[in-house]
Amino acid sequence: MKKVFPVIILILAAAGAYLYWQDQNKKQNENTGILKIYGTIDIRDASLAFTEQERIEAVLVEEGMRVKKGQVLAKLRTAKLDAAIKELQARIAAQQETVAKLSTGSRPQEIEQARAEVQAARARAENVSRTAKRLKATSRSGATSIQNYDDAKAQLLVEQAQLAVSRKALDLLIEGPRKEDIAAARHQLEALGANLDQLQVRLSDMILTAPADGVIQSRILEQGELAGPSKPAFVLALCDPKWVRAYIPEPMLGKINLGMTAQIFTDTLPGQPLDGWVGFISPVAEFTPRAVATEDLRTKLVYETRVFVKDPKDILRLGTPVTVAIHEDQTESRAAAPAAGSAD
Repeated sequence: MKKVFPVIILILAAAGAYLYWQDQNKKQNENTGILKIYGTIDIRDASLAFTEQERIEAVLVEEGMRVKKGQVLAKLRTAKLDAAIKELQARIAAQQETVAKLSTGSRPQEIEQARAEVQAARARAENVSRTAKRLKATSRSGATSIQNYDDAKAQLLVEQAQLAVSRKALDLLIEGPRKEDIAAARHQLEALGANLDQLQVRLSDMILTAPADGVIQSRILEQGELAGPSKPAFVLALCDPKWVRAYIPEPMLGKINLGMTAQIFTDTLPGQPLDGWVGFISPVAEFTPRAVATEDLRTKLVYETRVFVKDPKDILRLGTPVTVAIHEDQTESRAAAPAAGSAD
């Protein structure tokens, strides 16, 4: 039991020191007109996956590498897709020739051939007509049979019908293909072109590029593995924007407004604050997160706040603890702070 008393005394002393420091910090804030809040640096990350399912041909970046927007990160195999594109290009070429043929119409030689067939059919019909007239006269006198005359009349009808068919064929050749056939061929060509565009889009999707500037946080898939939409290949940490995720107590809520300028201090660069601004204050109260050590503070309501940071040299890292200083005497807050996002 005697060993317990020193421990209790140390705990009470530490609690008293903490409360004294908190009181002094509060008084300092009141005396200097500077509000101080504490938090950690937060950034967004993106899981990058291919939209096509194929095996990875090459991985071009490593973990920790800084990449630029549009930089190629990895490539998929494209042999199957290249073959499909070549086949479709050949079909498009054939359809183009079909459209050109229909648009040009009949060749002069075809029209002349049809006219010759009309003349031949007319000559045959006239010859059969003369033969039928002679047989009609001779059949009355008995020199020829009535059956021969009937056969001649039937043949005449056949030749006249063939003449009509030849004339219609000539008219069709002169008029050329139907407008509907030409339009259908053109629409078929457009459909093939749209299919080619889809394949070209798929071909471009075989290359995975960085959507924004950032740092490769994780390299998940390797060369030869099967990639797909449900399998992220990389996790990209986005360097911009960065913000301080902090929690302000309810009494401080009326002193901090959106757009107020701030200075962000880090242990890494003491005396070299970074500029920032208040970009978000949660409209919903919550209890202090468990990261706050003391139990009495956990019972107090706080509001999540984001203070966006200008970090052109990319000094800050995810989870870096920082101190944010905000001057109370800012009479006007900026109506629209740059890159001020909303809550996740």
